[in-house]
Amino acid sequence: MASRQDHDIRPLLVSGPSLAARLFVLVIASGILMIADHRAGYLDALRSALMAALYPLQRSVDAPFSAARWMSEGLATHSMLRGENGRLAEENRELRLRQMRLDALERENARLREASQTTARVIDRYLVAELVRLDMDRLRHRVLVNRGSTDGVYVGQPALDAQGVFGQVTRVGPVSAELIMISDPAHALPVVINRTGMRTIAYGRGNLERIELPFLPGNADIEPGDLVVTSGLGGVFPPGYPVGEVEELLKEPGEQGLRVTVRPLARLSSDPEVLLAWYDNQVQEPEAPSDGAEVP
Repeated sequence: MASRQDHDIRPLLVSGPSLAARLFVLVIASGILMIADHRAGYLDALRSALMAALYPLQRSVDAPFSAARWMSEGLATHSMLRGENGRLAEENRELRLRQMRLDALERENARLREASQTTARVIDRYLVAELVRLDMDRLRHRVLVNRGSTDGVYVGQPALDAQGVFGQVTRVGPVSAELIMISDPAHALPVVINRTGMRTIAYGRGNLERIELPFLPGNADIEPGDLVVTSGLGGVFPPGYPVGEVEELLKEPGEQGLRVTVRPLARLSSDPEVLLAWYDNQVQEPEAPSDGAEVP
């Protein structure tokens, strides 16, 4: 019984061609297809369709790598731009500081040129002094400058700016000096009306915008706009330097004289520096006649 069953076992499928035969057939078919595709391009459409179908898959596979490259490039570009912006900002600040310094030097040179043109006639030399402290109230107009006896500054030395007379030195220390301004109530300055040659005294009245000429007769030849200059009397200020312009003429009832207000030309309220001047204020005495000379 068992032997019969063993003899009845048969393969369900009939065995096909061998593997070698199948490989040969596939190689032949591939060669034919390649020759046909090369000559007639039959597979171009199929290849294009496959490429179109596979493109989304390729993009999805490449997407993480593309995103990583984009982020890396973006971070590098951002870092580079930040560094470049920082460098440009630093250069801009440096250039602005240089420009500010150049502007300040240009203004300073302009002031010094104006002052040198103003002082070239009589003053031998001058020294630029910066204002470091102001003492301003109704009864006291004083300033402290950063020049002193070590620079040759002396008591009574005249001080000017590029526009006119500023004041004079009252106290001197080794590295600083105090100046009294022409607007101080305690200051008196011998002046002359430039148009007519009339001499008088200008007094400060505690006002930076005006000084007064109180001792003029009622019939004095003086008009608004007249230039008031130093007379040179007293030997403190050299003659001919501008003090101010006549602004207003007042005649009080019952008084014989005029009260004349003068607007100072020096920038008393805004100048950051003044010029301390040296000039020859010595007056030579006439020589005594020699023996036998006729005395007129």
